[in-house]
Amino acid sequence: MTTSFARRLAIKQALLAVAATSALASFSASAADKVLRVSAIPDEAPTELQRKFKPLGEYLSKETGMKVVFTPVSDYAAVVESLATGKLDMAWLGGFTYVQAKIRTKGTANPIVQRAEDAVFTSRFITADPAIKTLEDLKGKTFAFGAPSSTSGSLMPRYFIQKAGINPEKDFKNVAYSGAHDATVAFVAAGKADAGVLNTSVWDKLVEAKKVDPAKVRVFYTTPEYFDYNWTVRGDLDPAITKKLTDAFLKLDPANPEHKAIMDLQRASKFIASKPENYQGIEDAAKAAGLLK
Repeated sequence: MTTSFARRLAIKQALLAVAATSALASFSASAADKVLRVSAIPDEAPTELQRKFKPLGEYLSKETGMKVVFTPVSDYAAVVESLATGKLDMAWLGGFTYVQAKIRTKGTANPIVQRAEDAVFTSRFITADPAIKTLEDLKGKTFAFGAPSSTSGSLMPRYFIQKAGINPEKDFKNVAYSGAHDATVAFVAAGKADAGVLNTSVWDKLVEAKKVDPAKVRVFYTTPEYFDYNWTVRGDLDPAITKKLTDAFLKLDPANPEHKAIMDLQRASKFIASKPENYQGIEDAAKAAGLLK
């Protein structure tokens, strides 16, 4: 082999190696770009949130061609902050949490879909005390809300309590925050609170699963309807990905057994398009309660 030929061969091999390395780096970057980072407000136990999301995540992965990674967070504020700082691409938010995310992102957080049930959402007031039959009967009693930033476990129930002329901090013996809807039921069932409030969807699920005995812990008041949960994406998410996600949710069909299994876990009869205007009432209620400036 001549020196000239050997030199040309060495150069060619070097160029091929560079090209291969470049292609690998490009592939790795492309793969990294195809990860969809998802979370949800921790309104139920982390294990339950994971269980509910697993088949939905697998479905979204098929529909978008992306790897979907669900990461539980410690509190409501962490979801809002992670969405605002780009650490999350999409999150399951309550109405109030969405409003907080909208404000934190200067209006760029984008609610894409919600369950049909979320357009007519309610909260249930529960008790094990036979003497409690109305909101008025709560005066002088101990009471448990869910998490402070929960729409259905705190904000809207508080709003309707105040509309009834009751000030929780003045009229209740004590106000506690359980941190989650299922924890509120546990508080009331164990006698840690005379009464409490949680969202209707979780209450119905716990009753169906026989995790609460409605003969012992009963509903004594249901709020008027309001908008609540939605799936929100960060404002700078690729519009093509946003469209794929939106379309994937909207095409879920309960007539399809695989889809029905996903929807049952989400407690959804169907998904519908969402929009920021739906949550103006939530924002107004938060301002009235002094939770937003």
